[in-house]
Amino acid sequence: MSHASISDYTQAERISTTIYADADEACAHVAKAIGCLIRERNAAGKPTVLGLATGSTPVRLYRELIRMHREDRLSFLNVITFNLDEYYGLPGDHPESYRRFMQDQLFDHVDLKPENTHVPDGLVAREEVYASCQAYEEAIREAGGIDIQILGIGRTGHIGFNEPGSDATTRTRLVTLDSLTRRDAARDFLGEENVPRHAITMGVGTILDARKVYLLAWGEAKAPVIMQSVEGVQTDSIPASFLQQHSDCEFCLDAAAASHLTRARYPWLVGPVEWSPEMVRKSVVWLARKVEKPLLKLTDEDYAENGMADLLTEKGSAYNLNIELFNITQHTITGWPGGKPHADDSSRPERANPFPKRSLVLSPEPMDDVFCLGGTLHRLANQGHEVTVAYATSGNLAVPDPDARRAIELIMEIGQERSNQDDVGFAREVETQLDAKGQFGEDTKDIRHLKGLIRRGETRSSARLMGIESSQLRFLDLPFYEEGRYRRFKRTEADIAVMVKLLEELKPHQIFATGLGHDPLSVPAICFEVLRESLQQCVWGDWLKQCRIWLYRGPGAEWDTHEIDMAVPLSPDEFDYKIRGIYQHQTQRSQSPSTLRKSASDSWNLASQLNRTTAEIYDALGLPEYEAIEGFKQWNLKEDA
Repeated sequence: MSHASISDYTQAERISTTIYADADEACAHVAKAIGCLIRERNAAGKPTVLGLATGSTPVRLYRELIRMHREDRLSFLNVITFNLDEYYGLPGDHPESYRRFMQDQLFDHVDLKPENTHVPDGLVAREEVYASCQAYEEAIREAGGIDIQILGIGRTGHIGFNEPGSDATTRTRLVTLDSLTRRDAARDFLGEENVPRHAITMGVGTILDARKVYLLAWGEAKAPVIMQSVEGVQTDSIPASFLQQHSDCEFCLDAAAASHLTRARYPWLVGPVEWSPEMVRKSVVWLARKVEKPLLKLTDEDYAENGMADLLTEKGSAYNLNIELFNITQHTITGWPGGKPHADDSSRPERANPFPKRSLVLSPEPMDDVFCLGGTLHRLANQGHEVTVAYATSGNLAVPDPDARRAIELIMEIGQERSNQDDVGFAREVETQLDAKGQFGEDTKDIRHLKGLIRRGETRSSARLMGIESSQLRFLDLPFYEEGRYRRFKRTEADIAVMVKLLEELKPHQIFATGLGHDPLSVPAICFEVLRESLQQCVWGDWLKQCRIWLYRGPGAEWDTHEIDMAVPLSPDEFDYKIRGIYQHQTQRSQSPSTLRKSASDSWNLASQLNRTTAEIYDALGLPEYEAIEGFKQWNLKEDA
């Protein structure tokens, strides 16, 4: 951006919004504000009342508050807290209850008085729910009202558990959870059928009563709903949009979560821009799609009528600009993701030499690889490259108990037929542990080990269809995952040591990875940070100077066309291999009988839709028509640093 004030670029925004370098910087800002208020109130002998949220979003904030308590002597003795919500039907000691979450993430680590912490009662009798909710509202009023309210946001636009349909007058109440909200929580509960259908939540009106509101959001998955909340009209279909009514509300975002705001996505529509090569490509592709023309058919009038006249002034006529952008886009296409040997590579995304290449594919969890680049994997293998697929985590947290029980029955039957008492004994012990933990208990080490083995079996079946042998697979089982739970992971030096060892052993010529721009506590994001820090430790290696790193977007998303540096087209046969490979991951299919018919093939249908849509966009831009395309973005460690 240039030559304009921030107000020019934020003219479409109806809520004060700040974009931070990362989640840590944003949380430091909010924690500082909380700390200042607590100290001010402590000095005056008055309490500070905080409204708190759960989920992965505020975890970094709570870690910073704990640090301030331990290192800066910030006292919480005079703080009163009210949590936004709680699942209905869960006891406070359930591993996925929000009371348990708050104890683990904050309450047990600072000097808060237990009687000053309030979380809605998830076990109150149904006939007493209304009175309990009224009492919660009264407790907030008696405490003097909430001084600072912390919020996250769900993909449905919910704040707290105020799902679509909640208006600005709602108060604390029992609600039915949206199906998307329950699907998002399915992994936490080892299956959608285990996710409670109801919750008790503060209302939108209760939230709006807070004197100051901070909404935190990280990762590209939140970008669409952030844009709708900040720039759209107020509507009960996006409950967070009602925060536009608040006189002191701030959205604190990382760049990925802010990426759909007009100032980030279409800055030329709200102010002058510096026409870097990246911005030119982004804007011209956007223009072609907006006016529904191939790149080579854009006219001077198309540019002028869509806020891009200054681009023509700076770069020349539409004719020359169209040809330049057509060539750039065309040169992203290659059927040789490892480079084509003995060929002119001056306009190809990958180098011809060396050949064959040592190609390392990093998959955060089993299935991420085939879902996102199954066709590319198949090509790399068929074209003779030395492919290694490394699964950073076992994925055992995503295996439902019924799948584990089927495996136990199989092990016991085989063990009995072969009189192998060791196998039978192990299976019976795991079965006993499953029975003991019940539907909502935490998996034991043995249970997680068995579930990890199940996913390894699925992975090997899938890899064989891609032309990848078992000897080419590495199961890293990074400690952060094996010792943690979804939304609560912490990477350590042990994780980095495992990755460094792999990199130094293979010395790859190219790496395929994902996780950039994801929620910081998600498995892909943590795996990417492990890779980033590991590469920094390998920075003096000669092999790294020759290594290219290709990023795939991750399950459920694809790069925007202007971001793609390498587009790998898939033939119908190659695409069929990919879909069949995804199908091998049987434990990742629908885990709820009630949703089986509509979602049994969600994973391969979604992959099909994403890859075909990318191909359709290339076709619409005037490029050759393909069955499907997998896209990759080149990432440079030095530029990132």
